Amino acid sequence: MSIAVLYGGSRPNGNTETLTKIAIQGLDVEEIYLKEYTIEPIADKRHAEEGFQEINDDYNLIIDRILPHDILIFSTPIYWYSMTGTMKNFVDRWSQTLRDSNYPNFKKQMSQKRAYVIAVGGDNPYTKGLPMIQQFHHIFDFIGTRFEGYIIGEGNKPDDIIQDKKALSAAEQLRKELQ
Repeated sequence: MSIAVLYGGSRPNGNTETLTKIAIQGLDVEEIYLKEYTIEPIADKRHAEEGFQEINDDYNLIIDRILPHDILIFSTPIYWYSMTGTMKNFVDRWSQTLRDSNYPNFKKQMSQKRAYVIAVGGDNPYTKGLPMIQQFHHIFDFIGTRFEGYIIGEGNKPDDIIQDKKALSAAEQLRKELQ
């Protein structure tokens, strides 16, 4: 069982990254920091005669890194009650990959994966973060990925997450599940 973590945050060592690191501590994982890549927004060409055009960015490099893994962990701060823009750009580009002849089995490959979401926010995230979790659920349902669960934590300023005992406990539990 191999695991890839997709970090969507922009702050180094932010609360979401800290919580995720607790969940994966001691596990062999491939960590992918989306902020280190250029991911252009989707140019929707699903219905255009010419279809999607090749985009000169790093998106396919990330797809190539995640496809070999069995488990994907989407780690994103809750920005304005949703995933970060970087994470959203990455997921939006799946529309292109679904039609890319270089990835003819993308949906089938994604349907063989399991996914988790780890998110931290500062404005009542245990309630206000749930629509984002539902959004991920719909995304995984569409692509066929099994949504195994999520952790929401509360934190705003650096290291606030350390005070959220509920989230820390959930991260420890997830680590045991992934071992």
